[in-house]
Amino acid sequence: MSLFEHIVIVVLLVGAAGFLSLTEIALAAARKIKLKLLAESGDERALEVMALQQNSSDFFAASQIGLNTLAILGGVLSEGAFRPYFVALVGLFYQGPGLDSIGFALSFVFVTGLFVLFADLMPKRLAMIAPERIAVAVIRPIKVFIRLCRPLSWLLNLISNLLFQLFKVDTRRDDKITFDDISAVVEAGAQAGVLQHQEQHFIENVFELESRTVSSCMTTRDSVVYFEVNEFEDSIRRKIAEHPYSRFLVCDGDIDKVIGYVDTRDILVRLLNKQAHFQLNESTLRTVLSIPDTLTLSELLDHFRANNEKFAVVINEYALVVGVVTLSDIMVTVMGTWGTPVDEHQSIVQRNDGSWLIEGSTPVEDLKRTLAIDELPDEEKYETAAGFMMFMLRKVPRPADCVECAGVRFEVVDVDHYRIDQLLVTPLGEKASVSGEQLG
Repeated sequence: MSLFEHIVIVVLLVGAAGFLSLTEIALAAARKIKLKLLAESGDERALEVMALQQNSSDFFAASQIGLNTLAILGGVLSEGAFRPYFVALVGLFYQGPGLDSIGFALSFVFVTGLFVLFADLMPKRLAMIAPERIAVAVIRPIKVFIRLCRPLSWLLNLISNLLFQLFKVDTRRDDKITFDDISAVVEAGAQAGVLQHQEQHFIENVFELESRTVSSCMTTRDSVVYFEVNEFEDSIRRKIAEHPYSRFLVCDGDIDKVIGYVDTRDILVRLLNKQAHFQLNESTLRTVLSIPDTLTLSELLDHFRANNEKFAVVINEYALVVGVVTLSDIMVTVMGTWGTPVDEHQSIVQRNDGSWLIEGSTPVEDLKRTLAIDELPDEEKYETAAGFMMFMLRKVPRPADCVECAGVRFEVVDVDHYRIDQLLVTPLGEKASVSGEQLG
């Protein structure tokens, strides 16, 4: 054959190998979510790609048969075709006993470089740009190629399966999508500008409803305002005016003896109807939903939906009231501080020197997100910033007690009846730099 014919054959072999490399990466990297979207839009080839991914052994066997066959053929044909020309080229500068070996080496490097560049590297990089579109485009010809290679690929798969069983290797593909997977996709979308950072926080907060318990967002026992069953009307009016809540517990003697709750709209209706007296009795009280403090926020939403309620009292294992929670509390957990007026009381406030004033009741997840901390010690043992401090201190907290963790200094600022009201949180790096400026 002439040099031109050899070149044409090598180009065809390289092109065929490049097509197989392109297909191999595209089918392996194609994401099931995007393939489902393509299938829902009416492209049946996406379903064929997903079916091939479920049983990919035949394809990979056929792909390796094709790639290795093409590479061997390319090496055999090219060595004899190109070596004389490289020998002649080198012979212009060197005439010696190693001339033939040098020509062989240059021919080998040249052909290997062609296959590496055009049959391996470039096709695989192209496939990673849009794997789903490429996989859908090549699925039909690849299925024909798989059928042609089936006898040999069946034998190879049989041998490989026996070896996998011998070494107890599980080859099943795990397609489960975890929260970490979704979080990574959402974060990538925020970095690419597809999602705003606030939208990213909303989505992450929604998934946290499965892990956060009711205790992380409820109004704690000490902050609950309730009515006595025999409370006078003037006292009820005063409490409603001082605490603009829409619902109040009604108790008999103390907070642990809950009778029900009253909706301030019922009181407003009576006042608008100019009824002279308002008393807390069976006609004005509503049955309160009681839930354990071990429920997650997702389970609480299910209870609210099933009972058509938006308010519940939270009790612990000893049947003592530990707080109350509303649907609005859950929404605040999801929405964060978005839309919060500047003058409204906030649980996390950043100061000018870079430190933070954080309320003890702040949920741990909010604390970590604010301080950019990935993980705190034994997080499952506490729900709030105050719980974290008590866990770390191993004693009843006092003002000025401090803990250093994850590159941050946590200091107790205010304590009310053994309860941590406020923490001063200072990043150690920033604290050191500020101190240095003051000393200088």
